[in-house]
Amino acid sequence: MPVDQPVKQATQVAIVTGGSRGIGRHTVMCLARRGVHSIFTYQTGEVQAHEVVALTAEAGAKAIALQLDVADSTSFADFARRVQASLAQLGVECFDYLVNNAGTSSNSSFYETEEAEMDALFAVHFKSVFLLTQRLVPMMRDGGRIVNLSSGLARFAMPNRAAYGSMKAAVESLTRYMALELAPRKIAANVVAPGAIATDFSGGVVRDNPQVNKLIAAQTALGRVGLPEEVGSVIAGLLSDEFGWVNAQRIEVAGGVSI
Repeated sequence: MPVDQPVKQATQVAIVTGGSRGIGRHTVMCLARRGVHSIFTYQTGEVQAHEVVALTAEAGAKAIALQLDVADSTSFADFARRVQASLAQLGVECFDYLVNNAGTSSNSSFYETEEAEMDALFAVHFKSVFLLTQRLVPMMRDGGRIVNLSSGLARFAMPNRAAYGSMKAAVESLTRYMALELAPRKIAANVVAPGAIATDFSGGVVRDNPQVNKLIAAQTALGRVGLPEEVGSVIAGLLSDEFGWVNAQRIEVAGGVSI
């Protein structure tokens, strides 16, 4: 081990926003199978959150579900206090990993996007990543790791995704600044950019609409859409020691879409 690498605490803890469903849920589960406990957020899916807690226990780890609307930055101070209490419940003083996953969809074209929708997307996809990380990082151990979620739509353009794709591109830029400014504490920050994934995101259109599913599969080198566990496993891996020297990078998990 390099002499300047901070020593990890015995109990590893991740904070995952939007962990009750989709990619967030599978990230919590993938981390659990690696022995990592989680504090994850949900907005309205309390039943689903309880399911994740139970599944995590079956996998041999612990999970604590906390309600949070990431669009409401005025709640972040209280959320940080609840995180501190949850860390004490897990027997640690700080956490190791942060995954900024919570998000919402947008299907409006450039011309159709109204200011209210733009503000809502900004609050969820950029402002929350910035301010929530800012609020939580004092509780992160030195040598911790951050993964922010972007999208393939930050690399290529598709109809009706102008505002959403632009927000994700901003997150990618922010991640590089995080990597630079948190470097004195040996905290690494990276981006995982999923392609089209078969979840309930955007009304489940990729999962449930055969025409959309087929169209995306035809544009993807590996010939199908992605699964949430395939993204969750990459996030969990990127947080691990095996990827400890990867920093300020964007990893697209999309099967080779729009190459």
